[in-house]
Amino acid sequence: MKQAEVIAICNQKGGVGKTTTAVNLGAGLARSGKRVLLVDADPQADMSAALGWRQTDSLEESIVSVLTKVRNDMSFDPAEGILHHSEGMDVLPSNIELSQFELNLVGAMSRENIMKNYLRQVKGGYDYVIIDCMPSLGMLTLNALTAADKVIIPVQAQYLPTKGMAQLVDTIAKVKRQLNPDLKIGGVLMTLVDSRTILAKESMDAVRARCGKDIRVYDAVIPVGVKAAEASGQGESIYSYDAESKPAKAYAYLTREVMRDGEKEKTDRLRDSESR
Repeated sequence: MKQAEVIAICNQKGGVGKTTTAVNLGAGLARSGKRVLLVDADPQADMSAALGWRQTDSLEESIVSVLTKVRNDMSFDPAEGILHHSEGMDVLPSNIELSQFELNLVGAMSRENIMKNYLRQVKGGYDYVIIDCMPSLGMLTLNALTAADKVIIPVQAQYLPTKGMAQLVDTIAKVKRQLNPDLKIGGVLMTLVDSRTILAKESMDAVRARCGKDIRVYDAVIPVGVKAAEASGQGESIYSYDAESKPAKAYAYLTREVMRDGEKEKTDRLRDSESR
């Protein structure tokens, strides 16, 4: 059975459109006929709330319950805790208890592999798994990076993020060396772009200069605007809320880029296997 591609949406800085990207990339993939699981790996549960589940602390089953069972080597139903959104995506919600779970990971055996071990049991039923990481480089984020095939880094185009990006790229490189040799950076996504300002242009130029030829910067550029925030307030993706808005068209373009990358990588792997 084909295994899903696991994509972590990651940046240790908050307020860069990370959750909005996870939701709308997932929705875009689902609209394209892909089977998608969205994993909320942030104790703030912003992704869960953005998809309409605002009282996640009252849920009996969540990412906390399933990861706890994996950590304790207990059996469980792979569908446990997974909710279904009306736009065709499955969602593994989070809640504030995830903060305590992260603290409890300190003494756990193979603590960086717990999320990977969980996804190994469920990802056969999906084409894509999208992980919304918390805004830190703590143990939960390390778990997401260990489980992921690639990372998408949303970067706000209203400040110069060179230092923060360098720290994140160093962390990804360390995870690749020590925990997940197949991990790679899918690309940097420019978000909250106000094309009317000089600062936005300077910020994007600085990111492209920083990335150089080593890290891809997506052609999709996510504009600043209220539509995406309004969509989250309604528990919808930007496509359901306003499919003709600029953010919807930008996220649709990103979705196509991600899918093209996946198809190319699949073709390259097949070519490599046939040449051996």
